[in-house]
Amino acid sequence: MGYIEDRKRELEKYLPPLTRKLDFDLFWEQSLEESRRLPLGLEVKRLEDYPAEKVHVYDISYQGMENTRIHGWYLAPRTAGGGRLPCVIQYHGFSGSRGMPSDHLFWTALGMAVLAVDCRGQGGITADHACYQEAYFDGPACRGILDPHEYYYRHVYLDSVRAVDAACAMEETDRDRIVLHGISQGGALVMAAAALDSRPAAALADVPGNCDLAVRVEGEYGSFGAAAAYLRRFPKHTDTAFGTLSYFDTMNLASRITCPVLCSVSLKDKTCPAECFFATYNRIESDKQIEIYPFCGHENAYSIQMEKKLVFLRHCNIIGNC
Repeated sequence: MGYIEDRKRELEKYLPPLTRKLDFDLFWEQSLEESRRLPLGLEVKRLEDYPAEKVHVYDISYQGMENTRIHGWYLAPRTAGGGRLPCVIQYHGFSGSRGMPSDHLFWTALGMAVLAVDCRGQGGITADHACYQEAYFDGPACRGILDPHEYYYRHVYLDSVRAVDAACAMEETDRDRIVLHGISQGGALVMAAAALDSRPAAALADVPGNCDLAVRVEGEYGSFGAAAAYLRRFPKHTDTAFGTLSYFDTMNLASRITCPVLCSVSLKDKTCPAECFFATYNRIESDKQIEIYPFCGHENAYSIQMEKKLVFLRHCNIIGNC
């Protein structure tokens, strides 16, 4: 065995105890039912004068949870036959946004449509209109942290599932070839959406967050350092906060994933540590692959991994045989 394989075998042994509560499945069944009852309210505006003439570009929005409209871009290559296209749903990293249409032209060059969505209350134009009982402290990871029904990432996870609804509502989309894609926080949303929705045909997640959350808070890794800061000020809420976080820890959701998954981690990542993600990866029961980059940090080996994604998508009959 080589160095990377030895490290992989070591990480594949990492199985911290699950933290899911007795009502975990019921919580998500009721949450998804609440989401399904909410009209999608999809609004689509085509950018008629967009300079990429071989691509249709749409400014879209749909109704998210708690009276918040989620904004996104939908791009689709113009096809001679007008047939339906595989569609990538792009979830961004923490504090990011849907970006600009040109950020997503890579996918259209593959003959795919792409829906890039904002995460509420971060770096894009999408607000967060949810009400939180606790005063805003220091970052989204603290919002509503004392009640799983109120918690920020409950809204975000359900918004992410509703992005699948939005993609399926676009006439260019082949509903049987939906692909979820994201890096960091976006990778966490890929894991959550794949666990909560059976429609995606494949999931691509790089250096994912929101896994092994007790360790992430204890180590103050990434955005969950805000939760540690909150608990320094309010230590009496520690058990309640960790109870809330357990509903959103992707290691507790992983066994629900049914589609093929390709993931990557970096062993020098101090934002989303590789070991934390293996708490999730080791519990995925569907077809799965993981790439390990020993000397990369959170930036990941993006271009190298993208080449592997193309091979994976062809293997899954998403591209190449369209």
